[in-house]
Amino acid sequence: MRILVLGGGWFLGRAVIEGALARGWDVTAFSRGRSGAVPEGVETVRGDRTSDADLKRLAEVGRWDVVVDTSSGEMSPRTVLAAAGALRPVVGRWVHVSTVSVYQGWPHQPLTEDSPLLEAPADADESFGHTGADGSPTKYGFQKAGAEQAIRQTFGRDAIVLRPGVILGPGEYVGRLPWWLRRAARGGAILAPAPAARTIQPVDVRDVAEFALQQAGSGRGGAFNVAHPHPISMEEFLACCLAVTGGAGRAVWTEPDVLAGYGVRQWTEMPLWRTADGVWSVDSARAVAAGLSCRPLAETVADTWRWLQADGRPVDHPRAAEHGIQPGKEEAILAGLGVR
Repeated sequence: MRILVLGGGWFLGRAVIEGALARGWDVTAFSRGRSGAVPEGVETVRGDRTSDADLKRLAEVGRWDVVVDTSSGEMSPRTVLAAAGALRPVVGRWVHVSTVSVYQGWPHQPLTEDSPLLEAPADADESFGHTGADGSPTKYGFQKAGAEQAIRQTFGRDAIVLRPGVILGPGEYVGRLPWWLRRAARGGAILAPAPAARTIQPVDVRDVAEFALQQAGSGRGGAFNVAHPHPISMEEFLACCLAVTGGAGRAVWTEPDVLAGYGVRQWTEMPLWRTADGVWSVDSARAVAAGLSCRPLAETVADTWRWLQADGRPVDHPRAAEHGIQPGKEEAILAGLGVR
């Protein structure tokens, strides 16, 4: 296989490249070179996918059996459409990493691949879409739905769309799991969102990469939800964080209305916590049947901590600053709850 990875210097893109190299595939990575170095053994083409000239130059390097696109998260449908059109003559198939945010019902309703999608045109620019008053739907979701449409319009049955929810693991740049690990390591009373039994289903970046590569070589098309088929509770998750860090901490499980009263923001100040019914109700049975295999989340937690302890440094990203409650605010809330 000859594979072109759009991106590749960090997190999912890097995991895809490492997996492809392990298979003995020939790998080309196309990126601006600003977000980490690609592994050795990769043909690197520098360029910006928003530049028609750079895309034309990239196409001249082809041909490839498949593209794996890991770098379109912040790009408009129009930009994705331009890249797909420029590369279609030299690419057999396209694996597109999208998101569960493209569903009309996310995060309020349980989801399958047959759930209705947000509507967005393939040539929409970055202004298309809106964010609802309660945070759903999101402009991001509309943009990603339009990007999916761009890939389907260009590649038809040769398009594979992956819709992950939350991706964790070594190299994570958003900072959800790293924040919980560092908080667990600090120990003491830890503000935690009740109920403790609420389940979550994030996936490991390496498992998403493996599934993307499986689909790249499968000859199949279609869309797949990529979520952990075996959810664990927040209590189990926090216990894993405490165990691997050796933190002498204890969870103070606090009801959602109390956290809201103190102004604690879901999803960001309290990473992985959101009260909407469907946020962690994503059916991944179709992906499992197609080969998705997810390691236990405890393994993801342990490996991420080892990466951090080995001076693991994620690529700088503005979203990282949004995640995790500040120590002073947490202490004030715990004091207000009468916890020392």
